Amino acid sequence: MMKIACLLALAGSAAAFAPTQQSAPVNTAVSAKSASPYGEELGVQAPLGFWDPLGMLKDADQSKFDGLRERELKHGRVAMLAVTGYLTTASGYRFPGMPEDVPAGLGAWHALGATEDGKSILVQMALFFVFAEIVNRDAEWTDSTAEFVGDYRNGALDFGWDKFNDAKKMRTRAVELNNGRAAMMGIWGLVTHEVIGVSVLPGGVLPGH
Repeated sequence: MMKIACLLALAGSAAAFAPTQQSAPVNTAVSAKSASPYGEELGVQAPLGFWDPLGMLKDADQSKFDGLRERELKHGRVAMLAVTGYLTTASGYRFPGMPEDVPAGLGAWHALGATEDGKSILVQMALFFVFAEIVNRDAEWTDSTAEFVGDYRNGALDFGWDKFNDAKKMRTRAVELNNGRAAMMGIWGLVTHEVIGVSVLPGGVLPGH
């Protein structure tokens, strides 16, 4: 029952991350009041519109904006994987060969570091992170040109993207951006509740305890 409950939570979280249907991703009522040249960018949408409480885009040029957007996308993509992995391991699932006594949640790091097999897994994870960081970037040495900030296809991956019309491309990018934002808040909330010892998962599941 614990596994089923956590898997249902995983499925529900994916649905919760999806934004509601909107005719346009821009909250014109709010962005119209903004003097920022980025008030019409992708991600400026209801209910907050253009929201920059720290003033990070004040007097920012396009290069700075693109850098911040790339970081937002990367953190969002990692957070989506983190939420998925957190809920999957909380359900009790483990990859074949994974030590069964390794707990879910933050406790996994200490448990893996306490054994030789666990240390080997940590090394493999570190190598994967390095490889992922190398691959997931715009390869300037290729003949392909990135279509937008965060486009790391590099002429090798497509999955039907080039068959989408402009409206569907914009909506798909907006969905990814929103999912990433929700996932960043989601993984932060999951980890925070684990640390303070209060479960927010079905059945009172509390990883690491």
